[in-house]
Amino acid sequence: MVQGVSRESLAAGQERLAALLSVPGTDPTRVGEELLGVTDVLASSAGLRRALTDPSRDGDAKAGLVTQLLGSRIGSTTADFVAGLARARWSRPADLTDAVESFGVSAVLAGAEQAGRLDAVEDELFRFSRTVAGDNSLRDAFSARTAGTDRKAQLVRTLLAGKAAPETVRLAVQAATAPRGQRTEVVLEGYVEAAAQRRRQLVAEVTSAVPLTQAQRDRLAAALHRLYGREVRLNVDVDPSVVGGLRVQVGGELIDGTVVGRLDEARRRMAG
Repeated sequence: MVQGVSRESLAAGQERLAALLSVPGTDPTRVGEELLGVTDVLASSAGLRRALTDPSRDGDAKAGLVTQLLGSRIGSTTADFVAGLARARWSRPADLTDAVESFGVSAVLAGAEQAGRLDAVEDELFRFSRTVAGDNSLRDAFSARTAGTDRKAQLVRTLLAGKAAPETVRLAVQAATAPRGQRTEVVLEGYVEAAAQRRRQLVAEVTSAVPLTQAQRDRLAAALHRLYGREVRLNVDVDPSVVGGLRVQVGGELIDGTVVGRLDEARRRMAG
């Protein structure tokens, strides 16, 4: 379980990822692919994990190390995001790796959601996890230390060819080739839960005249949770032109508490 400063850094990273993925033109699937690639790099290098989580090291120096080592492998947007994670504080080096993987999975699932495939991906991951769990030969193939990652990845692609969404295949490959000490089916079950959690969430598009503090975000999310009876993910946009208050849109429902919104409503009433 993530504890202490890692929990705070994880929450801040989730906010940053949501903001990044909400930028028009951003490809969530590509960001997810790149973050999962970074996960593999971190998992393979204890020295790099320690360097990026060393509390005695300057945050900018750690961010610079990310740019130096990973900047040529991933896009600038993803590199900036990972650099921000390196600037944050982590209780354990492994917590940074776990966080990057979690964000990579979230981004891939966001891509599936954007393409209208999230339900299918959740179902396909679940079915594949059950297939692996119920087949001794598959479990052995994925757990064999002598089998290379390319071989395991090809096995996944062969098994899912023509039967699964591209996001399902990508996450299944990740679970099979980089389980990080866990059984492949257990990793897949974690991905299924992540997909289910994302599917259950509502998304609130929030417009505010000024940036919201974390406490304000938490209070707003809690209020919307009480109102809708479901977890609500906030995408916050700062727009000084709204002149105070908040505009919150959840699906087709608009809650406009801004000064501009109230003035517009007053004008409509006067005109009517």
